[in-house]
Amino acid sequence: MAKTICCSSNRASEWGRKYGIVLDAGSSHTAMYIYKWPADKQNGTGIVSQDSECHVNKGISSYAGQRGGAAGSLEECMNEAVKSIPKNRHRSTPVYLGATAGMRLLTLKNATESDEILREVEEKLRTYPFDFKGASILTGQMEGAYGWITVNYLSENFIKYGFVGHWLSPNKPTVGALDFGGASTQITFQTADVENIDNKVSLQLYGRSYQIYTHSFLCYGKDQMLRKLLAQVVKNQDSDGVFIHPCYPKDYNVSKTLDKLFDSPCTSTGKPVPFNSSRRVHIQGSGNHQQCLGNISQIFSFESCSYPKCSFNNVYQPKVTGSFMAFSAFYYAFMFLKQTTGIFVNSPMLLEKAADRVCNMTFSEMLDKVPEQKIRLHDYCATSLFMQVLILKGYGFDELTFPGISFQKKAGDASVGWALGYMLSQSNLIPSESLPLRKALRPGAWTALIFLLTSLLVIALAFLLYFTCKNNKSTGL
Repeated sequence: MAKTICCSSNRASEWGRKYGIVLDAGSSHTAMYIYKWPADKQNGTGIVSQDSECHVNKGISSYAGQRGGAAGSLEECMNEAVKSIPKNRHRSTPVYLGATAGMRLLTLKNATESDEILREVEEKLRTYPFDFKGASILTGQMEGAYGWITVNYLSENFIKYGFVGHWLSPNKPTVGALDFGGASTQITFQTADVENIDNKVSLQLYGRSYQIYTHSFLCYGKDQMLRKLLAQVVKNQDSDGVFIHPCYPKDYNVSKTLDKLFDSPCTSTGKPVPFNSSRRVHIQGSGNHQQCLGNISQIFSFESCSYPKCSFNNVYQPKVTGSFMAFSAFYYAFMFLKQTTGIFVNSPMLLEKAADRVCNMTFSEMLDKVPEQKIRLHDYCATSLFMQVLILKGYGFDELTFPGISFQKKAGDASVGWALGYMLSQSNLIPSESLPLRKALRPGAWTALIFLLTSLLVIALAFLLYFTCKNNKSTGL
């Protein structure tokens, strides 16, 4: 079932616009974003905004082995796009589909199934009256880079269109991007210190060069991380009956078959021996914060590093610098902690405090606070502690750098993610050459200008009052 969000209303004024569509085919769901920009602007530069979005609650990779399922899942959102975009703009509207970590995992597991899904969604998208540009699987590096472009584009860190009708160079530092999806997580930020070429991406935007560090950790997205954690719990406990999960609340239990647990490339190497795929296991929560933290820490490796500095799993990472925007599942975890504990997480200490408090809650206590999250409540202790270990110990944020993280779902009216950056790059809406730019006034210059204008206004009023009084005296009034 698709869910459409935020469609534009005043279609009479939309005829002078161009449109673009991006389908973000993630591991757990597909999101369709419609973007728009004035048709009379050269390259549409700097003025692309989000028109509407639509969500499908299953990812295309989950339809492996179900012929037509992946293509059919896109129909409702694409039908919304046909109605939403003016008919005279259909043929000129480009459509892109980018698949991320869910399809990367399926390619590892069964490349034939992955190819079949891409083929069928391409055939489906060609049946719509748009300019279909293709479907592809993004690399983790591409996903990180496009997310970084989106964050900084929406933050107007590259360029902005001034109120006087000129392009302005804001001379602002760029912002790093922290993405936490269903099957992978990415960190991307600008730095001159990139020693490993595999993590280095060079971009030319608006006549300026940017060197960014980016890395994507496959199997460390929320869904796959939770699966790795549960597989570890089952493997580490010698039990024919009930397995105790320290990250689940005390009053929560569930049953699963082993084939659902170990059918991912992220968990397949941990299969117990002998392996009975149809065996059903029962998991009982214990709500033990310290034991959960210990289990979470075990899915990371901090033991070895072949470089001057690493994050985890022997992956090179320079020291984090500047501000960051954290989005996707990071945002939802942040909001859950705030809703359930009342703690606004803006420091390592408060993150640890909030995670500890959540892990000591029962399922019933969580349900009282956020009933709308019922189907996900049992996973939030693990997700909170994973975020704690990943951000603090893995990425290396500390008391000085953590406050520079902004947890956001949107920037302005646009959802934050890789989709907008992907469309901008594929459509050449961000030129590599510089435009005729004017420097934006610095805050000090604005203050001086406002002071000058205010002073002139006061002087003008004083003169007006003086001449009015003088005129009244001369007329005897």
